[in-house]
Order: sequence, then structure tokens, then C-alpha cells
Amino acid sequence: MTETAEAIKERMEIPQEDKWNVEALYEDLKTWQAELNQMGRPQKKPHWPELAVFKGRLGEGTQVFKEFLALSLDFDQNLSRLFTYAHMRFDEDLANEEHKKANAIMGTLYHDFSQELAWAEPELLALPDAVIEAYLKDPLLEEYHFYLEKIVRMKSHTLSSDKEELLAMSGKALGTSVTAFSAFNNVDLQFPPATDSEGSQLEVTHAKYSTYLRDRDRVLRKSAFQSLHGSFEGFENTICELFNGHIQKHVFNMRSRGYSSCLDASLFPNQIDTGVYSNLIGTVREHLPVLHRYMKLRKKALGLDELHLYDVYVPIVEEVDMKFEYDAAEKMVIESVAPLGKEYQEILRGGLEQDRWVDRYENLRKRSGAYSTGSYDTMPYILMNFQGAFHDLMTLAHEAGHSMHSFMSHKHQPYQYSHYPIFLAEVASTFNEELMFAHLMKQDLTDLQRAYLINQKIEDIRATFFRQTMFAEFELNVHKLAEQDTPLTPGLLKELYRKLNEEFFGPDVVIDPEIDIEWARIPHFYNNFYVYQYATGISAAHALFEKVTSGGEEARDTYLNFLSSGCSHYPLDLLDQAGVNMRQERPIEATINQFDQLVSQLDNLL
Repeated sequence: MTETAEAIKERMEIPQEDKWNVEALYEDLKTWQAELNQMGRPQKKPHWPELAVFKGRLGEGTQVFKEFLALSLDFDQNLSRLFTYAHMRFDEDLANEEHKKANAIMGTLYHDFSQELAWAEPELLALPDAVIEAYLKDPLLEEYHFYLEKIVRMKSHTLSSDKEELLAMSGKALGTSVTAFSAFNNVDLQFPPATDSEGSQLEVTHAKYSTYLRDRDRVLRKSAFQSLHGSFEGFENTICELFNGHIQKHVFNMRSRGYSSCLDASLFPNQIDTGVYSNLIGTVREHLPVLHRYMKLRKKALGLDELHLYDVYVPIVEEVDMKFEYDAAEKMVIESVAPLGKEYQEILRGGLEQDRWVDRYENLRKRSGAYSTGSYDTMPYILMNFQGAFHDLMTLAHEAGHSMHSFMSHKHQPYQYSHYPIFLAEVASTFNEELMFAHLMKQDLTDLQRAYLINQKIEDIRATFFRQTMFAEFELNVHKLAEQDTPLTPGLLKELYRKLNEEFFGPDVVIDPEIDIEWARIPHFYNNFYVYQYATGISAAHALFEKVTSGGEEARDTYLNFLSSGCSHYPLDLLDQAGVNMRQERPIEATINQFDQLVSQLDNLL
């Protein structure tokens, strides 16, 4: 493998039509600053006296309470718009000092806003039950009914006003493990170079590591694997303490608020039963032989006597010529969503082709990766670093799914119900990936191209479904140990992680000792019980895709209603209304069956 250096442009060199339309938010930073000065008033304490005057008055009656709700949500909406602009401009060029400062200001302002409103929910919940019941029944508060219902449901886990304010003040201090790990992982940690089969030394970074693991040079794969994990192992005690600090924050929250477990504390606000989590792990474990079968096929297809963990990402099918210009990829994404109807398709077409939702290409110091963002009263935006690979095409389809979910929720819901929860976020995006895969498979393909696409789809399910479920089980086990006050040592964490790898990969994979430390490099472990939602999301998306593509106009409209629902009900209820019951094994099993069928198709094509 040889590395080639391509000239990456400065931000100012990128044509306007290839940039997202951030000017639709604010004309420039000066305009943004003017609104910030009106909103934040950093020289005043409290920053928002208009809200502070309601303290102690929430029981005065429906009209006063409604005024408070409307005003607080209005401030929150304005803050969201200000934050969206600041983080978008910062992500365009991470070294731009003005934008870096603006982004930091918004982080502080959001923290202050949360802290200054920390009294509100405890005060509401301290009101007599008769007053709360009257508020819930009052027609004047009908638009806030579910919003209030969710708050009232938290009563048994909400502390007194002074204690809630104290917890809000502790937020920054309790978050230092996350920021410290991020700084260590993204800035301080350096990896020794990897060596390829020709003896050349190649730089190892997080981004390049993924590329090396997919390279056909096995010497390079092994060297990169050892370089990266060896570096983490050299700091295992430091990382263990950072990870433990983050876990202890969850234990502190669980105990201070009276939850039965850290998992319960994470899932309770969205009324997700812990059985959903255990159902995922249990069902996947029951069907692990399906994954083991794929590993056996991989070993055979690669012609290896031993399949090591540095061999499990290299494509079984050699790269085929599937490069895409951005405009062609955009057109394919638009074509792929035809099953969702003309209105959906034309909204997406306008966003991509005319309204400049997308920041298309890489520039120097631009944030890596891809995401969808935006706020309630703005268009959705998509950050891309489009390179023309198959992965970029699927990423554009994925992020377009997020953006259309946001567009439809914002259009059909009031602000308080417009933010769909994380549990639902990956459903719409993965659904659009399913649409794109189906669209591609209908094209005139060679057997090699078809095998390549199927292999890519298999790998996507393996990474999003099986791997994330393994992560979810590790996360659950670690929290259980912490709840029992078991010391979390590097040795214990490595032992837990190794055992899971042995069980998930099966007998045809050599579990190299370096993998024991992999837990130390997973950023998502610093998001509270987040990863399982990738697996449930892909399962729900596949079930909905099958319904829409085989069920006609009624099934399509049911799915579009789901996209338009935001957070107007609890996430499991919204999925129930769309026809998917995530409390049962069936959606999980359907994803496993899809994986198994794809493995059979690939086996027949090889």
C-alpha cells in the first residue's frame, strides 16, 4: 500500500454551492452576536430575569403556569438556533478562533440556562396533587399535556429544588472524565507507525487505522492492529480511571435519584422497559451461530489457515469500480426514496439540489465524519466529507434520512414535541440506507458488483447490530459491577471484554490478546447506555422497511406519520403505532434472518 497526498483546500477555496447555507441562519457572526447579546446578557445575574420572576409562582393558576411554559420554551428554542449556528461554523474550521469562542460561549450559556431553570420541575412536582391534576386536565394547557405528563412521571426521581440546583451546578465537574478522555484520545495519544509488507512505515491515526484494517496487505493490518491497541494498553491505568469516573457519575445519579439500577435511570425518562435491553442481548446471544457461520465463510473466502481479529474487516470481495461523483450520488439518494411518495421525494430534492442543506467536501481543519443538524425554525443541515466511495453514498442516504425526520417532525409538531429521542433517531436514517441498498440491487450489476454490495451490507449489519450488542452487554456488565461497589481494574475490564469477543466471534476466529484493551478506545462508552440503540434502531428500520415496501400506500402513510410524530408520545408507543413492537423478539430475529440470508447469497456468489 502506498499513501498519496492530495491537496486539501482551505475553507475559503470551497465554492459557495458546495457549502451548506449557514447564512440562512444568520447573515454573519456579527448578526449572530447581536442576537446573542439580547438572549444571553452575560453581565446580568440571573441571565434570564423574565424566567426568574416565576419562581415560587407556578401554583398560582393555569394562566401563570402557561406563560412560564411558553416563555421558557421560547428561550430554549432561541438558544437552540444560536447554538446550531455556532457549532456549524466551528465545525467548518476547528482552528478558527472566532468560531471556537462562539461555540464555547454557547456551551456555557446552555449550562447556565439549565442551572437557572433547575428550580422549575421540583417546584411543579411539589404542588398539591389536586393542582397538578387540574393542570393536566385544563384545556388551556392541552398543547402541553404530554410534556407535563413526562415531568410528572419523574416525580419519584426528582429531588427538592435546592438539591436539583446543586446537581445542576455539579454538571461540569461530573463531566470531566468525558472531556479528559476526548482530549487524551483525540489530541494527546500518538501511535507508532505501522509497517507494510514492503517494509514501508505508515502513519497510524484513528481514521487511517480503519483504512488499514480493510487493506489487503495482511502484514499492514496486523502491524496497525498492534500499534493502536499497544498504545492504549500503555495507558490502561489512566484510561481505566477515566472510564471508572464516568461510570461512577452514573452510579451517583442512580443512587441520588432512587433508581434501581443505572440502566433503569437511563431508560426510565423515555418509558423504555429494561426488558427491551435484555431482550436484545438475549435474542442476539441465542442466534450467535449465525454470526459464527459468517466468520467461517470469511475465513474460507480469504483462504486463511487462521482468521485473526485483524482479518475481520478486510472485504471478502475485492474492491470494484464503484466511484460516485457527488451530483450523481445526490441523484441516486433522491431516486431511492421514491417508495416514500412524491411529496417526501420533492422536499428532499429541494433541500439537496436547491436549498444547500449539505456541506459537501473536506477542507483543511474541517470536522471529520458526517452528521445531520439544525434547529426547530431552520432547515436541516448535513455535514459531509464526500470522497466518492460507496461508503460516502450510503452516508449521504443515512444523513438525508435524519434530516427528513427532523424536517417532518419540525413541520408537524410544536417545539416541545419536535425533538425525536435517540431511541428513534437511527430508525429513519437506517431506513433510508435500506432504500438505497434496494435501489442499488435493482441496477444492472455484474456478479462481482452484486457480491461486493452484499458483502458491504453484511458488514454494515455486523457492525451496527452484532458489534453494538456486544458493546451493550459489556456496558451493562460494567455498570452492574460498579453498582455492587466492585473495583473496576484494567485486568477485570480486559477479562470481561475478552470473554465477550470469544463468545461473539466464535470458534473460527483467533482472539488476539491485543483486543482485550479495545474497550478503552470506544468513545461511545462515554455516552450513557447509547450503543444498544444502534441495534434496536436497525431492527426497527428493517421491520418498517419490509412493511412499507410490501404494504402499499397505507403502510407508507403510517411510516410518514411516524416520521412526523417527533416526541409527541413515548418512543416505544410511536413504534407500536407504526406497527413494530420492540418489546418482542420478532424485530430482532428478523434482522438476524436478513443477515443469514445475505450470507447465503454471498456464499452462492463466491
